[in-house]
Amino acid sequence: MAASASPCVKKCVLVIRIVLFFLFLSFAVDAHPLKICKFDQIYQLGDSISDIGNLIREVPIGASTAFARLPYGETFFKNPTGRCSDGLLMIDYIAMAAGLPLLPPYKDIEADFSFGVNFAVAGSTALPTEVLSAKHIFSPVTNSSLNVQLDWMSTHFNSICRDHRECVQKLRSALFMVGEVGGNDYNYAIFQGKTMEELTSMVPEVVNAIVDGVRKATSFGATRIVVPGNFPIGCLPIYKTALQTNISKAYDENQCLKQLNDFAKYHNAQLQQAIHKLKQESPNVVIVYGDYYNAYQFLLKFSKSYGFDTQRACCGIGGKYNFNMTRMCGAPDVAVCEDPHRYISWDGVHLTQEGYKIMAGWLVHDMFNKLLCHF
Repeated sequence: MAASASPCVKKCVLVIRIVLFFLFLSFAVDAHPLKICKFDQIYQLGDSISDIGNLIREVPIGASTAFARLPYGETFFKNPTGRCSDGLLMIDYIAMAAGLPLLPPYKDIEADFSFGVNFAVAGSTALPTEVLSAKHIFSPVTNSSLNVQLDWMSTHFNSICRDHRECVQKLRSALFMVGEVGGNDYNYAIFQGKTMEELTSMVPEVVNAIVDGVRKATSFGATRIVVPGNFPIGCLPIYKTALQTNISKAYDENQCLKQLNDFAKYHNAQLQQAIHKLKQESPNVVIVYGDYYNAYQFLLKFSKSYGFDTQRACCGIGGKYNFNMTRMCGAPDVAVCEDPHRYISWDGVHLTQEGYKIMAGWLVHDMFNKLLCHF
């Protein structure tokens, strides 16, 4: 009797958890749970996971990228904004959870920066492009790496603060998001033929670049900082297409490539160790690890339970994962699925708005107590 009841009990528990999560997600969007933190500004550094319109404003190639035209932006904005998705990103949901307006991109010279600035640029790297070039790794999209974004941030603060003391006062109630960044350093290395050993050797440098970014943020006056880790990249259609194999042991229970996920976990472990040291260096600064890896793993479990497509890209063409590197989303005659809300992956590289919404809900819940906000 107990044996036959067990699957039912497990299913009931899963259903209850999902219902509770939906209630929390509703709370996260409507009731602004991070409003208790009294953040009055948010500053975002990073890459395409959080770019909301900087790359498309870069000269000369920005306006010609696929992110500058439909179907990007079709779900929420009904037009392209530079976001690498069909709609909102995690940073948008985090801003809403804090009760703040959506952040403007730094490159929008007519924007109101009263509530913060988004410096992230799609395609950017943690390491400067010249450092990657010395390793024979080419950055094909932008030169606006993390150090460049930090220079922009410095310029911005110099424009709004008379001196360092005023900046410290102004940023006392700001939230800083240093990343996700570093993923493209590895992406470019992999697709330019570097081995896993070479990738692994890059991790300390990439982590150090992120750590230096956190130190720079604290030097400006940041007191609450989130430092996100990497996704389980072995789950992304771009990698599952490029490294597809008939060896069943290469995949985990979610049909993700184990080797790449193990690498992402290694990077994340090194980053968490570095964050631990940073906390000791700056005991008066709250530094929180943003667990994008486990947020994505939750997204997978949630999506499978509700019948979402967890394997194929919504916007793409061809093959098992609806992805073709030479005919990506936004290219002529590349179709878009009818209902992006039923997909995790938008274009094989980035997530759908629905995917980001679920991840953001998990992250807000996970980070809430760690940010040490007081009632």
